[in-house]
Amino acid sequence: MTRVGNAVPAVTMFAADEASRNLGIELLEHGEGTAVLRMTVTPRYDGDSSMVNGHGIAHGGYLFLLADTAFACACNSHGPVTAAAGADIAFVAPAHVGDVLVASAEERTRFGRSGIYDVTLRRGGAVIAEFRGRSRSIRAAAPENTDKCETAHSTTGSTTKESR
Repeated sequence: MTRVGNAVPAVTMFAADEASRNLGIELLEHGEGTAVLRMTVTPRYDGDSSMVNGHGIAHGGYLFLLADTAFACACNSHGPVTAAAGADIAFVAPAHVGDVLVASAEERTRFGRSGIYDVTLRRGGAVIAEFRGRSRSIRAAAPENTDKCETAHSTTGSTTKESR
């Protein structure tokens, strides 16, 4: 596992993720290409947001957020800053207020700067959703080019496979 100083990249990223932490999401386990997180579906408390939709079940956006956070921890475990290139989710069963949900993320493959990760959301032993995320490592910003000759010959606006 690549470390930034003494920190594990996924742990550092999760510690800075206020959105997930403010919803009570906890990072339980992490490793190369894997992560396990937990979240409890909450009702409305004195002005705090409720995770329940108009049908009385957990809003799918919160389930997606939990799965996406597990995906982010797994794909950022290798060190380079990595972001979602795309994701989808299949909802299998509803979640309700008080349900404790566990998201288990696992890397399927990495190729070049891309990767594919699967996340299973469970309530106890029951699967409630399956998520697939596609990742892309982000290149460090290139230093500004101050060579006027080089700038004059650049092809501004063109996109190459290497620049994507």
